[in-house]
Amino acid sequence: MRLKPHLPWAALTATLLAALPHVLLPPAAAQGAPRAQPEAGGETEAAPTVEYEVDLPETGDDSLDEAIRRASALEQLRERAPVDAFGLVSRALADRDNMRDALRSEGYYSGTASITVAGEPPNTPGLADRLAGREGPIPVAITVEHGPQYHIDSITLDTKPGGVSAEQAGPVELEKGSPARAQPIIDAQNKITSRLKDAGHPFVDVSRRVTVDHDSHTMQVAFTLDAGPQARFARPTVTGEERTDSDLVSRVVQPLEGEIYSEEEIEKKRQDLLSLGVFSTVRSRAADRLNEEGRLPLTYTVLERPLHALGFTAAYETRYGPTFSTYWEHRNLFGGAERLRLEAEINRLGTTGDTSDTGGKLAASLRTPWFAGRNQTLTLDVAGIRERLDAYDRDAFVFGALVERKVSKRLTFTFGPQVEFSRVTQDDVTTNYQLIGLLGQLTWSDVDSPLNPSRGLRAALLVNPIYSIGQGNVFTRLRGEVSTYYDFTGDKGSILALRGAVGSIVGASFEGVPPDKRFYAGGGGSVRGYDYQSIGPRTRLDEPAGGLSLVEGTVELRQRVSGPWGMAAFVDAGSVTQDQTPDFSNMKFGAGLGVRYLTGIGPIRADFAVPLNKERGDAAFGFYVGIGQAF
Repeated sequence: MRLKPHLPWAALTATLLAALPHVLLPPAAAQGAPRAQPEAGGETEAAPTVEYEVDLPETGDDSLDEAIRRASALEQLRERAPVDAFGLVSRALADRDNMRDALRSEGYYSGTASITVAGEPPNTPGLADRLAGREGPIPVAITVEHGPQYHIDSITLDTKPGGVSAEQAGPVELEKGSPARAQPIIDAQNKITSRLKDAGHPFVDVSRRVTVDHDSHTMQVAFTLDAGPQARFARPTVTGEERTDSDLVSRVVQPLEGEIYSEEEIEKKRQDLLSLGVFSTVRSRAADRLNEEGRLPLTYTVLERPLHALGFTAAYETRYGPTFSTYWEHRNLFGGAERLRLEAEINRLGTTGDTSDTGGKLAASLRTPWFAGRNQTLTLDVAGIRERLDAYDRDAFVFGALVERKVSKRLTFTFGPQVEFSRVTQDDVTTNYQLIGLLGQLTWSDVDSPLNPSRGLRAALLVNPIYSIGQGNVFTRLRGEVSTYYDFTGDKGSILALRGAVGSIVGASFEGVPPDKRFYAGGGGSVRGYDYQSIGPRTRLDEPAGGLSLVEGTVELRQRVSGPWGMAAFVDAGSVTQDQTPDFSNMKFGAGLGVRYLTGIGPIRADFAVPLNKERGDAAFGFYVGIGQAF
């Protein structure tokens, strides 16, 4: 019996080496730098690069084929790092070790690999000189004889005397008889470490030793565990704040004091500090030993953002026209991370050749974080609004005071009073409204990106009772919306996005609900291909009347094409009726194609859509431009 220990365990790091193949190569070969040849006068001239093609083996094991492809510097660097003939030979020589690591990473410990360049081994004398003058792509062939796949024969977990027991450490998530692949063994080691850290052991150390038996084609895996002491946090400290109130940041992290060590709780407090909005970077660092009181010191280091910010946005929609908005904000008004934002918007500019249909908004908001409790924000809003729409004209003054509370990492609850004084004209009838409302909204967000999601779920439920003082009636707006995203390829290349929304207004008749509080559908954020707010009942002057119920849905396929460029194909649907119960009998459908260009702040979106069952007066198409996905 031949037993061969492997320490250090290079085979188990093959997957990491494959991700960074240049670390296996000499600097010139890895980067594809041309060799410089000295000439008379001391000057140098770069040697010409060569083209080559790589013939990768098909072993019958898809996982092994993928490991070979990822580990091969010849393949990974072929297009993005051109080389001369000498660099090609160096790359081929390095790939022999890469193939060995790839074989071992998949459990083939007796496998062998060979490489030929133009039919010759890469260590053939004079090969690079002969290749330098060759025309056409140089053939490079990788041949693998993988042999038998080894399997795990035994798994042991030894613990340090006086520490936690193997039972307390939990199961080793490896199966006897399974292939002796690298990644599952590394994963099992990491899971033991994570499990004990979650149990309050910050200094846990898990080492591994593997022994390979080449006669029986098996492997023995042994883990040795030193859990270290279970620790509780000392009072955390925050450093780096300059303009921000030190008492505020201390209150954010203070709840950790006395709690059992937890990396999850450390990260939660780091996110809480970031959510204040005044820090661009927050780093956490736990001490490498306990203090004199047996507690674990923890320090957060923060870097403050610039005090002021200025931003602009723009969008365009046919029949609605362009929209331009700008904002200025002070991110730390009184030193307690209060954010003052002033906003201005102008829309429908030039749609009628003059300013009669131009609308806009002037608004101010003051956001106070950590208001009256943990992770709770108070936002005071005031706005003056002018709307000139096909459905109605509206001039309004609005005030709101909303408290936003994070119930969990994904769930947020928003509630608070709203007051509005408005004048609304529809069908040449003008009405003044004085409205008092209470807004309550639950929001669930479990997506990987707010502007360009590729996986996860978003949902929102709105309950908005409103009392109209002049009319003496109460009505309640109810609206729910869900969107979900599926990444087919796992690399954000092909994404299916689905959205659905339903709404109803209860407690009042159709005439008892102000026109601007009714539901409307159509336009860029609703059913593309139809004019803004055009779907649904009409007034006697053939203007959009709105409705008491709403149904909307979207199916959109987003496909990355090349680099930052992508495309989208979509079908939208929507219906608005005067009944309080949503009705699917008069659905309007729109379909179209879009172009996406990914930027650092999200994708720039341009969509072209047509109505599939248009009626008299509907536009032939719609064109929409904006920042961020449609939903």
